[in-house]
Amino acid sequence: MLYVTMAVLGAALLGFVVLGLRARWADGPVDDYLTARHSQTASALGLSFLASGMGAWILFAPPEIGALVGPVALVGYAIGSALPFIVLGLYGPRIRRYLPQGRSIGEFAESCYGAGVRRWVALVSVAYMACFLAAELTAIGAITALLSEVPPALVVIGVAVTTLVYTAIGGLRASLATDRWQAGLLIVLLILVAGVAIQQLPALPAQATIPSIPTGSAISVAVTLVIAVTAANLFHQGYWQRIWAARDDQALSRGAWLGGGMSIVVIALVGGLGILAAMSGVGLGDPPIPFFALLASAPSWLALPALVLAVTLVMSSVDTLQNGIASLVVASSGRRELSLTLARWVTVALMVPVIIVALQGLSVLRLFLIADLLCAAIVVPVLLGLWSRMSARAAVIGGIAGMLGAVLPGWITQGSLSAGLLAASFPDSIPTLPPFLGALLASTAVSLVIAGLWPAKRSF
Repeated sequence: MLYVTMAVLGAALLGFVVLGLRARWADGPVDDYLTARHSQTASALGLSFLASGMGAWILFAPPEIGALVGPVALVGYAIGSALPFIVLGLYGPRIRRYLPQGRSIGEFAESCYGAGVRRWVALVSVAYMACFLAAELTAIGAITALLSEVPPALVVIGVAVTTLVYTAIGGLRASLATDRWQAGLLIVLLILVAGVAIQQLPALPAQATIPSIPTGSAISVAVTLVIAVTAANLFHQGYWQRIWAARDDQALSRGAWLGGGMSIVVIALVGGLGILAAMSGVGLGDPPIPFFALLASAPSWLALPALVLAVTLVMSSVDTLQNGIASLVVASSGRRELSLTLARWVTVALMVPVIIVALQGLSVLRLFLIADLLCAAIVVPVLLGLWSRMSARAAVIGGIAGMLGAVLPGWITQGSLSAGLLAASFPDSIPTLPPFLGALLASTAVSLVIAGLWPAKRSF
């Protein structure tokens, strides 16, 4: 079985390399490598948003939220996962008109506020995406160890290298081409694995109840997830690239809504499996992994399609992140035209430390939460850039206020700055609402006040 599994995984990896390279062997200007400008239809964008957003994390987080917290928080998770696409669908056409030759969130920030803010925004975006990359590769290593006898390091390196081959050579067009196939395969495999797993559930006990926590706590978790996931993903350069890859404004809007809608369905389906696992009484494990707990009682052959599903999920997000990081670094370099060779080497170089971290098998959930909080502190000042009264002063002071607002709830309730800083670093790796709400409200309020008192002298 080991050799069969390795052969199937190898075939899947090779298949995506072929698809990516057939779609594009980039030899044109670096702009096309980074943006695939004006080339994508609404359906292509919708599938790309789905594939690039749904990583291996969906096999862990939504089922756990469903099993331990209940459907209210799961709804918040689903909405939070889809909302960044919808925001870009609504806001993206204005960005396209304001910055028709744009390539990155960093360039957008620079056009609104100047080079200093651009560097800060680019740094936050790269840090978030690098954390996302490490998390995805760590996850596929853990899943491989759980479902097969294949050495996890082999799959981690295999996924990283194969995605690197077609993204480094083909750029964004290669990533977009594989996204379409990955999205289709994701849906088919998810339905297969979920359907077989559900059939293996024992009859639900007569006293089975839907897992839940007190309504107020569930709503708090849901709101936290909406803020955290939305704010962080709005700094995902891979999604910003698709603003300019869209054929026109209508394709962008429709594609974003399509991707958001499909994301809600996928998160609801996977999270619902966690709820069913909890209701059925199967052991969820320690730490709880409801999705894989369901597979434990399923036929052994199901482990292989489940592993291919996981690899597909990881590849679909990793290739987007790889190209997004390279795009952001190149576009934020201050030079409009860098060589295509340099753009490729940037992609390769940035993957080396990510692979090293992923091979350690560390938990990155706490880092994710800290990165999410940092994004929540500055996301509103950045997006207010299209408001004619908004200035660099308002954006910078608003971002600083957001970071202070994240610390303030813990400082007030526990009486010391150090306690506030500790609470804002999530020592228990559990998302809590006060830091996120404080960051969002403080940054928004201060930005609006400063912009009102000292408006920028510009017009769009």
